[in-house]
Amino acid sequence: MMRLPLFDFRAPRTIDEAARILDGEGTSAMVLAGGTDLLPNMKRRQQVPQTLISLRHVEGLSGAQLDHSSSRLGACLTLTEIAKDRRFRNGCSALWQAASLVATPHIRNMATLGGNICLDTRCLYYDQNYEWRKAIDFCKKKDGEICWVATGSSKCMAVSSTDTAPALIALGASVRLQSSSGEREILLADLYNNDGMNYITRQPNEILTEIRLGSLKAWKSTYWKLRRRGSFDFPVRCSCCKDRQATRQHGFRHELAQEGHCCVRDERPAGTPRRRYERRAAAVDAISSRRDLIGTTYLGSARQPLFNCGGN
Repeated sequence: MMRLPLFDFRAPRTIDEAARILDGEGTSAMVLAGGTDLLPNMKRRQQVPQTLISLRHVEGLSGAQLDHSSSRLGACLTLTEIAKDRRFRNGCSALWQAASLVATPHIRNMATLGGNICLDTRCLYYDQNYEWRKAIDFCKKKDGEICWVATGSSKCMAVSSTDTAPALIALGASVRLQSSSGEREILLADLYNNDGMNYITRQPNEILTEIRLGSLKAWKSTYWKLRRRGSFDFPVRCSCCKDRQATRQHGFRHELAQEGHCCVRDERPAGTPRRRYERRAAAVDAISSRRDLIGTTYLGSARQPLFNCGGN
């Protein structure tokens, strides 16, 4: 049985208090939301913070404000709450589809939107218990010097496994990051680096508190997930498309490329969610067809992803 290491537990009531604690504890502290990713990592000794700062009781992080002009989603909103809330089934359809396809109902009940956005990168050589990793002399991402996926590589090849980030990037989302020294807002697409170790631009003393969306009136979006098993599995590849809906008589507009956006993520080296600005009309015409929509994400290429990320 794998047990959690010893740690101090803090439960602040406000985001300012949480930011002060995080700043005071430094890199020895980590933020805990749902814990569905962090706690298993701690059991495997992939992450060993001395202090956990729970956001569960922090005011204002679990709400969702949606209207025609803009939307604000709290970082501690659970994936189940998103999947069950019918307000997300208009312009935000891609988000509720992505949330509903994460893991299992039990995990979605605990997992949060902010946690899924900040999900640690995964790899077959990294997501093992301590004894297994020690037997191969560890890996570059944790305690080692070599990336076992590509031994000649100078960087880590672990991949992102988030479902909600590609959907939110295609929807044009931005995120609010807060620390004891202030707050800043950046596009969600700018939150990620193409590196398995330094995969996120959020600073150690920053807390992701809110996801913001612009007007989604007259927009339609969809999300498709390609995985090895039919359920309870991380995505091998996922695709999200958003397009502006015109009148009912004329369907969708295809004449301007900037009218639609697509975001894809796959198991390529350090695969992070990335935005596609090139778009084919079929990407939206095939909204009801899983096969055609997944096909459009390749955009004519024949890339073969590295197999460094197995099933859940």
